[in-house]
Order: sequence, then C-alpha cells, then structure tokens
Amino acid sequence: MSDKDFNPEHESDEDWVSKSQKKREMDERQALGAKLPALNPEQLAKVPMSPTLMSAVKEAQRLQPRSEATRRQLQYIGRLMRDEDMEVIQNAIERFEAGKQAHAQIFHKLERWRDRLIQGNNSDLQAYLEEDPDADIQHLRQLLRNAQKEAKLDKPPAASRKLFKYLRERAEARL
Repeated sequence: MSDKDFNPEHESDEDWVSKSQKKREMDERQALGAKLPALNPEQLAKVPMSPTLMSAVKEAQRLQPRSEATRRQLQYIGRLMRDEDMEVIQNAIERFEAGKQAHAQIFHKLERWRDRLIQGNNSDLQAYLEEDPDADIQHLRQLLRNAQKEAKLDKPPAASRKLFKYLRERAEARL
C-alpha cells in the first residue's frame, strides 16, 4: 500500500475503501442510472429523485438511442447519482420490474389456457370454468368452436386471438 492510499485519519482498515471498490460502486450507480431513461413518464414520476437528475433523465429520453450524445448523457446521470439515495431508486425500479414479470407470467398463463382450450376437450373447459366461474360459457364455447375450426383448416389465427383477448379481459376483471 502506498503513502497516497493510506490516510492516517482513518481509525481502522474498515473505513478505508479501495480504488477498485469505489469503481465498482460507481459502475453500480451508472448501471442504475442507465435504467431510468427506460421508464415511462408515470413510473418516472414515482421515483424519488432530485430535479436535476429528473431533468437529465428526460433529456436522455429525448436523445436518439445508441448515439454518442446518449452515452455522454448516461455518464452525466451516473455522476448525478452520487448525490441520490441509491437504495430508494433501486427499490422503485425493482417494483416496476417485478410488476413486468408478474404481467408476463399472467400473459403466459393465459396463452397456455388458450392452447389447452383449443386443443383440449370438455374437461379443460370445465377446469377453466372452475377457475373463472363468472365467464360467459356460451360466448366462450362460440370462441372455442371458431378457434378449433380455424386450427383444423390451417387459417390465420384470428379466432384464436379473439379467444385470447376474451381470456385476458376475464383475467383483468378478476384482478
């Protein structure tokens, strides 16, 4: 360890932070700051940050992606992140990402239901109706007949999309 790295004012080695550690922390701040311009305006309004950082993020959103100006703006955002409460911002972004993942899981579940219903038999329909007892059975059967007919004739999946849309509407009504 050189004389430049050691500060006698530190009472113990625990207070001393290596240059590598500082670099890792700055990289973390930079990466977190780079996620901010990807948020939509509603999400961005929910993230607690200084007006200066908010202005820099909005400027980054305005710039062309993958341009040199965007790269410089993201570096500037990373520098501004030094003065921000990183933990609060990280928690807000994690909540948004968790919501995205939950939405994707619901979407995939609905796709599986659609495929089961189209390829399946009456027992699959009964299983779905047990999960969603308020579904319009007559309308659901009509959508299923159209989708099954369409699949047999190798037509484009318009009826299948209508069935999926109905399943999604039902899932949203249950939430």
